[in-house]
Amino acid sequence: MRLKITHETGYRYDHPVRGLVQSLRLTPSIHAGQRVTDWRIAVAGGQRGAGFRDGAGDWIEAWTVRGPADEVTVAVAGEVETRDTAGVLRGHRETISPLVYLRPTALTAGDAALRDLAHAEGGEDALDLAHRLSAAVARAIAYEPGVTGAQTSAAQALALGQGVCQDHAHALIACARERDLPARYVSGYLHSNIDGQPHDAAHAWAEIHVGALGWVGFDAANGCCPDDRYVRLGSGHDADDAAPVRGTAFGPGRESLAVRVQVEEMGQEQ
Repeated sequence: MRLKITHETGYRYDHPVRGLVQSLRLTPSIHAGQRVTDWRIAVAGGQRGAGFRDGAGDWIEAWTVRGPADEVTVAVAGEVETRDTAGVLRGHRETISPLVYLRPTALTAGDAALRDLAHAEGGEDALDLAHRLSAAVARAIAYEPGVTGAQTSAAQALALGQGVCQDHAHALIACARERDLPARYVSGYLHSNIDGQPHDAAHAWAEIHVGALGWVGFDAANGCCPDDRYVRLGSGHDADDAAPVRGTAFGPGRESLAVRVQVEEMGQEQ
């Protein structure tokens, strides 16, 4: 599938800030399921700094904006060719051990309810168990926008019984770690067909490490493994760690945020 992506993040400040420093994880991953044919990142009034590939295989680059500035826009545009690998992350180079993803965070810490959910499932092997955990999370947390926020934890979302893709991913990560399966949060994009699917083009899911097969993606919010509708950006221990845009503004201005993401399928060349 050929996907065209436009992603714009706008920051406004009620008082001009002296400047900003940003760390962007906005370049698609390199792996067998996707190939970037065109990709551009621009920060209005910004200067690109150093870039590097971290131990998890994600490309991160720094940008700075000199003030005074009362508005900053981060714009991404590009095209990616994708193919279905049944959720298996093949050909993705990384140097850190999967075992580091057994460490809980504030957003993925387990409580009694999450432990009960995790241990209620059996499995013939690690892959089967991962599928069963994903299905259990999907049953336990109904998709409902607006009831959770950026800092809602997995335990809180499970207690509510409602949430969005971030909450499904956090809960699945928590359950997998309870069963000693390394798990991590993935940020990216989803091409959502015009058939009533409620999920945003900016999307998130979990990856679980299942032995010799390696990392496998699970999208509990949609009840599937990532296929050619998905574009993978990067990963982390949780949503904060995997955020596509992280940064600091210098000054007293109060910040407001607006995000616009569009993913559309390109026509195939004849």
